[in-house]
Amino acid sequence: MEQHEGMASRQADDGWWSGRLHELWRVAENAQDVTGLADSLYDMLLRMPGVLAVVGTRWSGGLLHYLRSVTVVEPTSSLVEIERNYGESGAAGAPDGDPTVTVHEVSELDGAMPHVQVLAAAGTRSLAECAVPLGQDGWASFMVGTADRDTIDVTLRTRLKQVAEVAMVSDRRITARRADEVRQVSDAFLAEASLQMDSSLDVKSTLERVARTAVPAIAEGCVLHLSLPEGLKSVSFAHMDAGDQQWLGKVAAEDAWLTEALRQVLGSGQALALKGKGLRGGPFGPDSSGAGRAVRAISVNPLKARGRVLGTLTFLYHRAVVAEGASQFLAGLADRAALAIDSSTLYEQRRRHVVSLQRHLLPRELPLIPGITLSSAYEVGDVALDVGGDFYDAVPTAQGGVTLLLGDVCGRGAEAAALTGLARHTLRTLLEDGSTPEHALERLNQALVREGTSRFVTALVAVLVPDGWGFRARYWSAGHPAPLMRRADGTVEELLAHGDLLGVLEDIEYGSGSVRLAPGDALVMFTDGVTEARAADGMFFESRLRDEVVRQGAGGAQRFAERLAEAVVDFRATGADDIAVLVAQAESIG
Repeated sequence: MEQHEGMASRQADDGWWSGRLHELWRVAENAQDVTGLADSLYDMLLRMPGVLAVVGTRWSGGLLHYLRSVTVVEPTSSLVEIERNYGESGAAGAPDGDPTVTVHEVSELDGAMPHVQVLAAAGTRSLAECAVPLGQDGWASFMVGTADRDTIDVTLRTRLKQVAEVAMVSDRRITARRADEVRQVSDAFLAEASLQMDSSLDVKSTLERVARTAVPAIAEGCVLHLSLPEGLKSVSFAHMDAGDQQWLGKVAAEDAWLTEALRQVLGSGQALALKGKGLRGGPFGPDSSGAGRAVRAISVNPLKARGRVLGTLTFLYHRAVVAEGASQFLAGLADRAALAIDSSTLYEQRRRHVVSLQRHLLPRELPLIPGITLSSAYEVGDVALDVGGDFYDAVPTAQGGVTLLLGDVCGRGAEAAALTGLARHTLRTLLEDGSTPEHALERLNQALVREGTSRFVTALVAVLVPDGWGFRARYWSAGHPAPLMRRADGTVEELLAHGDLLGVLEDIEYGSGSVRLAPGDALVMFTDGVTEARAADGMFFESRLRDEVVRQGAGGAQRFAERLAEAVVDFRATGADDIAVLVAQAESIG
């Protein structure tokens, strides 16, 4: 009778175990309710006859991440985060091959290990352990403690292995689901990062955006180095802890160990990830001092764009697991950063070339004319950085006056630049040789017609001759915007003079007029980039030009043209035309 009752009890126990295990397999395969699954698995093992404690640990090499336990005395599951490196002692328990169950005596184990302490406190003398591999190069160990070795029978071993396998499957499903989620988040992040990094063509701003984009979204710290002619140089860095920012900047600029690691990446063109022993001898990891102790891992990716290695992108992680399994994402981010940096660098190089060429199309300095203060300004309006067609010049006359010329070649680019040089130097040479403005404009028109270009040129020439306490000005216009006269009392007059465009017809007429500049009066000449600059609401600067001439003229003659050009730049939201301004102000008496 007792034999039949014992057999029935074991069958009932086997049935309960099988049914419960089947339910938990379904939970594991669907990667649902991880905490509830762990609690159920540990509770099932704790119900086994003779089991005093159930303990689980999660590892990465010798690094113990956390410990979960239940005991007969404390049957409620307890989870403790540890994050401590036990080196070879911890790594020795890593699984090698299929999950197997081993039996140990507690007295033979290292009593300093947290799981051994929990088992000993629960009164266990023997334990069965099953270790299984997990994602991200980690592993877990499941242990049941008993009062004696005989309690660890075949049934207990089998069920411990089953529990470990359920946990392993659950981890794989969770890892796969998280990888898919990370992939989606990564794709979205890379798209947003590209927009952020590409939103500026300024090299410095692009470098700063790269670092700001990465911290703290990807890692706790980020350093960007560029390969420059003078060597590898730290150009941007960021850390989530403002107090460690200065430390990171110093390390990035001066540390020999880091520099050697970066050179290794530059030489091979391959990414590098370092943690644990790989950090020894450097400013990072537990063996270092100060802020570097918090860094568990670093990753270095080469910045490659258009077949060139531009530099390196280094990330600092306070959690080692973050650096694992992210190589493809980091490579994608580095590629986008490299392309943004390269585009900004090429843009900056082109900008310098354009500025240099534009400088040669304009006078290096304006002449000093007794009784007149001259000022000029030039602002590039095209973000494509093609050379513009605006030009100006000032030619002293034999009578102690000056001839001012201002023009605008239609369009931009190489052809416009060539015509700009032709127009300015033709007018200047003829005027210096004593030609009248009418003759100089006629000769320029003939030269443009002979060129057969489809572009036209507008021009304005003004001759200022001393006239007592002031100057007499005569001006000629070839289709150019009318200049303004700002009087000393703040009133503004428009000097109308209609004329034909240059380079279109063989025979043309020029509009002309004359005016007198009394002391304090200013002749303001400009190109259509000033009048056609448009604000975001669609308003043209022409509607406020007179008011700005009054306002900017009140600030003195020395920077009159510069202030007016700056006002146009601040005003405009659209308009790709260049801005040229040339101002001649008669000096006040006394």
